[in-house]
Amino acid sequence: MSDPEIQVVRDQFDATNARDWERAMSYYADDVVLVVPGEGIQSGRFEGKRTVGAWFGDWLGTWERDYRFDIDEARKIGDLIFIHAKHGGRGRASGVEVHSESSYLYRVRDGKIVYVEFHWDRAAALGAADSPGRSESEVD
Repeated sequence: MSDPEIQVVRDQFDATNARDWERAMSYYADDVVLVVPGEGIQSGRFEGKRTVGAWFGDWLGTWERDYRFDIDEARKIGDLIFIHAKHGGRGRASGVEVHSESSYLYRVRDGKIVYVEFHWDRAAALGAADSPGRSESEVD
């Protein structure tokens, strides 16, 4: 039987792939935090369900409906859930087919996602999850 916290994250990805935004966002706590490392236009720390939902909506809005995520690894690292996913589809404006991979660190509490950290690099995500001294206060 799978871990119920991992299943929450998997269900959120399934809802996203189905373009069921209401269901996808139902998995997030009202005070969820999204951290996108880097210096790009979409990087930063985003707090609150509405703000995080808008971030995901803006990003997903650049792709056609065929854009989807396929999780190829999901496991617990301490109190975090590590997800690695392949994803891809066509750009809405360009029609260009794009395929990529990314990794995520999630924290689930009381059946809701309370924290998401995005990484383009799998090793960076694993390093962040395993970093000595990483405490819950650092990520919430």
